[in-house]
Amino acid sequence: MPAAVENLKKQISQCLLKDRHRLSRQLQNLSRQVQQDRPLDPAVLADVEQRIHRSAAAVQARRESLPVPEYPAELPISARLEEIRELIAKHQVIVLCGETGSGKSTQLPKICLDVGQGIYGRIAHTQPRRIAARSLASRISSELERELGTAVGYKVRFHDRVSESTHIKLLTDGMLLAEIQQDRFLNEYDTIILDEAHERSLNIDFLLGYLKQLLKKRRDLKLIVTSATINPQKFSRHFSDAPVIEVSGRTWLVEVRYAPPEEDEDSGERGDATQQAILNAVDELSKEDRGDILVFLSGEREIRETAESLHRHRLQVTEVLPLYARLSPADQGRIFKPSGQRRIVLATNVAETSLTVPGIRHVIDTGFARISRYSHRSKIQRLPVERVSRASADQRKGRCGRVAEGICIRLYTEEDYLSRPEFTQPEIQRTNLASVILQMKMLGFGDIEKFPFIDPPDSRQIKDGYRVLEEIGAMDGLGKITQLGRKLARLPVDPRIARMLLEAAHTHALREMLVIAAALSVQDPRDRP
Repeated sequence: MPAAVENLKKQISQCLLKDRHRLSRQLQNLSRQVQQDRPLDPAVLADVEQRIHRSAAAVQARRESLPVPEYPAELPISARLEEIRELIAKHQVIVLCGETGSGKSTQLPKICLDVGQGIYGRIAHTQPRRIAARSLASRISSELERELGTAVGYKVRFHDRVSESTHIKLLTDGMLLAEIQQDRFLNEYDTIILDEAHERSLNIDFLLGYLKQLLKKRRDLKLIVTSATINPQKFSRHFSDAPVIEVSGRTWLVEVRYAPPEEDEDSGERGDATQQAILNAVDELSKEDRGDILVFLSGEREIRETAESLHRHRLQVTEVLPLYARLSPADQGRIFKPSGQRRIVLATNVAETSLTVPGIRHVIDTGFARISRYSHRSKIQRLPVERVSRASADQRKGRCGRVAEGICIRLYTEEDYLSRPEFTQPEIQRTNLASVILQMKMLGFGDIEKFPFIDPPDSRQIKDGYRVLEEIGAMDGLGKITQLGRKLARLPVDPRIARMLLEAAHTHALREMLVIAAALSVQDPRDRP
C-alpha cells in the first residue's frame, strides 16, 4: 500500500494542472495515514488512482490533438519566430510590443502551442472587448483549420464556446478576473497572454497587479504581456525587468494631413463644421483612389449623424458600415465580409487597437473619444467627449498603410496634436473607487493602498471610495466589509444603486426602484435603427 501511494505521487506531474492540487492533497492524506500506521481504505485509493489515470489520459488526448501551426510569411512577427520561442521557453514573463498589423494577437497563441504550452492547461488570451475576443477566436481557428469551439474557443459575457479539447481560450479581461473567484491560482491555464495591455483599463490593471503576486506562487505559469509601442518599459519594470521584444509593423508609408474644421476647432461639441470636414476628407481621399476608409468618431450619435451625411452626399458604389461595442455580433461581422464596394467604416475607439478592420487604406481621425471620468467632489461619474492622447492618435494613424501606402487625415491642427498628453490616463486614476474597493475586499486582494498597481490611484480618490462605502453601510469604521457590504458586492451595479435596491426590497418599493436603478445604470436603451 505505501509503495502504491508513492507510485501515484510520481504520476501527478502527468495530470492536468487543474487536477494536480486536489489529487496531491488526497495523496498527502493517504501518506499521513501510512505514517500513522492506520489502514488505508482500498476504495479511496482506487478512486484516487482512477482520477489520476483519467487526468493523465486527458493530457495525452490533448497532446495528440494539438494543432500544427503555420505562420503567414507576410506578417512581421513571422521573421522573429525563433527569438520569441526562445524567450517564452527561457523566461516566465516576457513583454512583446508591436505596432498594429505586426500579427502579435493572432500568431502569439500559435507560437505558444509550438513551444509545448496548451497541453497540461489552456492558453488564456485576453482581450479588452467582447467583439475582439470573438473575432480573434474565429480568425485563429480558421488559420489552424479547426472548427471554432474545438481547439480554439472563446468565453465572453452570455456566450461560452469552450470545450474539453480547447487549447487556446479567448476571453475578456473581465471574464478572467471573474474566474479568479472560483480558481484563485488560475490552475486552468499554463499560459496567459494579456493582450492590448497599453489600454490600461481597470480590469487590465487589476490583472497586472494580481498576476505579479501569483507568478511567485505558480512557477509553472507563463505570462506574455503585449502592448502597442506605448511605454513597454513600464510593464517590464513591473515584472522585475522582464525581457522586452519589439516587432515592427508593416512598412507602408502613411502620409499625415491636417485639415481642421473651419469652426468649432477646439470645441468638444462637434457640429455641422465637423460633418462638412469629414465629407471634404472623404472627397479628398476619393480623388487619390477608391480604397476603404476608417473614420474615428466619439460615439454612436456621431456615427449615426455621419452615416446620414454620407448617404445624403450620394457617394458612388460605396457601403457605409457602423462599428461600435454595443452593435449586434451579426452587424459587427459585416466589416469582415468584403462586398465588392468601397467601404467607409464609422467606428468608435473600439477599432483603435483591439480590433483590426481588414483592407483599410485611409483613416480620417476627428481626434475625440468618450472617456469615463469620476469627480470625487461632485460624486458623479461622467462620460465627456475629450481629445485623445498622442499615443491614441498614433494608433489610429497606424490603422492604415497596412495593405498599401495610406493617408491619415486629422481633423485638427498639428499644434493641437503636439499639445495633447503623451498617453491616455489609466482608468484606475479616473474612476469611482467605491466599487473597486468593495470588489477587492470580496476577491481577497487586500487593501487598495497595498495592491501592486502599475500606477496607483490618487489618495483623495481612495479616501472618497472608503467614505462612500461607510455612508451606505458596506464597511465599518475599521475598514472591514460588513454583512450588508457582502450583499451589495453581489449586485453588478454601482454600490450606491445596489444600496437603493436592497432598501427598496425591505420597504416594498422594489418594482419602482428597479426602473430608476436601470435608468441610472445602463446606456441609452434605444436601439438605432
